[in-house]
Amino acid sequence: MGLATGVAIAASALSVAQPAVAADTWLTQLDDGYVRFAVPNAAVESAVGPVSQLVIEGNLGASANWAQFGLSRSGDTWTGTLGPLEPGLYYYQVTGDDSKPFKDPTNPTSVASEPEWSTFFIEGESAAPLADAPEEAGSIETLNYHSDVAGEERSALIWTPPGYRERGKPYPVLYLQHGGGQSYRDWVEVGRAEQILDNLSLSGELADMVVVMGNGNVPDFPSELVDNLMPAVRDAYNVSNAKKDRALAGLSMGGGQTFEVLRTHPGMFAYVGTFGAGRFGDLSDIPVKKINKQTELFRLYVGNQTDVAYNDVYESMRQFDAMGLDYQFDGANPDAGHNWNAWQENLIDFAPRLFHGKKTGDPGFSEGHTAIEERFELPPAGTTPTPWITEDGFVTFETTTEFADAEYVSVWANWGPGGSWLRVEMNKVGDRWRATVGPLDPWSYYYRFIVDGVSVKDTSNPTKVTTEPTWSTFFIPGEESRLLADVAPGTGGALEVLTYQSAVAQQERSAFVWTPPGYDADRAEPYPLFVLNHGGGQSWTDWVEVGRARQILDNLTLDGAMEEMVVVIPNGNVNNYPAELLDNVLPAVEGAYNVSEDPAERAIAGLSLGGQRTMSLLLTNPGEFAYVGAFAAFLFSVPSGVDVAKVNAETELVRLYTGDITDFTYPNVMALMETLDGLGVEYEFNGVTVGPHGWDVWQKNLLDFAPRLFKAE
Repeated sequence: MGLATGVAIAASALSVAQPAVAADTWLTQLDDGYVRFAVPNAAVESAVGPVSQLVIEGNLGASANWAQFGLSRSGDTWTGTLGPLEPGLYYYQVTGDDSKPFKDPTNPTSVASEPEWSTFFIEGESAAPLADAPEEAGSIETLNYHSDVAGEERSALIWTPPGYRERGKPYPVLYLQHGGGQSYRDWVEVGRAEQILDNLSLSGELADMVVVMGNGNVPDFPSELVDNLMPAVRDAYNVSNAKKDRALAGLSMGGGQTFEVLRTHPGMFAYVGTFGAGRFGDLSDIPVKKINKQTELFRLYVGNQTDVAYNDVYESMRQFDAMGLDYQFDGANPDAGHNWNAWQENLIDFAPRLFHGKKTGDPGFSEGHTAIEERFELPPAGTTPTPWITEDGFVTFETTTEFADAEYVSVWANWGPGGSWLRVEMNKVGDRWRATVGPLDPWSYYYRFIVDGVSVKDTSNPTKVTTEPTWSTFFIPGEESRLLADVAPGTGGALEVLTYQSAVAQQERSAFVWTPPGYDADRAEPYPLFVLNHGGGQSWTDWVEVGRARQILDNLTLDGAMEEMVVVIPNGNVNNYPAELLDNVLPAVEGAYNVSEDPAERAIAGLSLGGQRTMSLLLTNPGEFAYVGAFAAFLFSVPSGVDVAKVNAETELVRLYTGDITDFTYPNVMALMETLDGLGVEYEFNGVTVGPHGWDVWQKNLLDFAPRLFKAE
């Protein structure tokens, strides 16, 4: 029961605040940010026909960028659980076979400009500004008007503040524009503008204002805004016509339109903001003096290096500086790309700065945002190994030219919540495919390419996983991953291959043996021995090639966190594991290394199926190992004649580990504990390690277990 590797990938189920429109919703929102999807295959076939794989794709990836979470088919239903997701708004669609998207019909939310999309909201303190207001707040209405520019009747959404009055002192007004391919409804349906404005208003951070979300899909936006939308708003709402009471902001394309208005109508808007926009065309004819004199605030926003506007904003600011144009920069948002997560934060920062006279707030960066010191440039295609990793954790993948004629290529890796697998679409660059993902947290990662539905090895990456021929690995250094990093040359332990004859398998077999730094084959006191087992579908190479056991053991030993010991990683793929271990592996290790033969100085641990073998050995051969660890373990059945008293008396430690509810063995671990409780076997439970049935979890389990071994207390 090692890591699942099929191309059909797992999905999660989402819950929404509104009542469902069908008896069985596809999305179920669970506690603590977990979501579960369950999509009937009949519904899939009805929507797009038969499919071989099904994914949920949306803003699930690093930097809240678009990524795919695969569903696994079981019987007549495609299912999957994902999480924990960070608080915030998520938008998603269901897609079969990479090219057949459709909407979740059981989710009543909708996005007019993206008919396949649905949304759901994960509550949490960090997303409080996006939550529904706790009390009655502003109102959203639709304004219909005639557009001479578009030659048609058009609509805009209008937010009015709490206590809005149709007479009396007129209100300032913010015009808030959408991006390319979007519509006037997006700021409400995906951007959570209504909730943001409500919460800012109720908290006292927002000046009383009217906010207009218009339709920017016209060839001449300045004329549409000035000649059609603004007069219609003045006719229908109690808004000021004073320039000091006007603000304009837009995202992406809407940011470009906003700047064009600033350029062509300087002073018409006292406050201007561009979100994820920087491609402003020829800047040589900008009326700098007029803009500086008549604009209270011009503030630019952008996401991180994955934001397509990142370099444009950098270049625009260089030109602004050269020409003396006054502006503020919010800094690059390190946690979001060119997406709604970034633009929501932009609105939260921008709106409270408006209509307070000269007080426009702190001109500096939002907390955690960073300066842009240089362009983000990728190496020319074909010039570097892949993946190419920056110091701040952005990772670029590139295929060879072998797949120049492919139709769909993605990279699939353990960069989802807790180490779950997510796929990211790659883009064609010349005769290669590329994708940049990040920033990734410091840790170890494994990945593979999916080319037109087929798993493919990144042949430019020399790393390998023997039992998974299409996998490659890479490592992101940092404090969080320090214990998984390579130690300085010459300071770590030695890793050797031990070859021995197996009477059980009737063949010559191999195991890895790690000896600690300074290992002394002639030491008077033999070293304790720790047996570390792999899982199903894996072998003796996995703990080293993907589990980074060598690095973990080196670092723990050099830190003084772990007792000196010898570690053997054997091949557990035999029909009689106890006999293989006790009669073949242990004698071979004892014959080749200076290790203790005293069971009190032996430890054993295993993951998944290796955990099952470990627990079975504990119950059937008590006293052979004083320390026992089970990572995502289970029992197929309870062995007969368990000597519980001997198990408890001759075992110093039994410690159980599990991933979270995304780990398919989680129920088995719970059942194992019930079994042990029923038998009266003493054990410890480490609690839940956040993550699925994968190496991220097992590495953390080893980091916890190894330091507990062979200590008197």
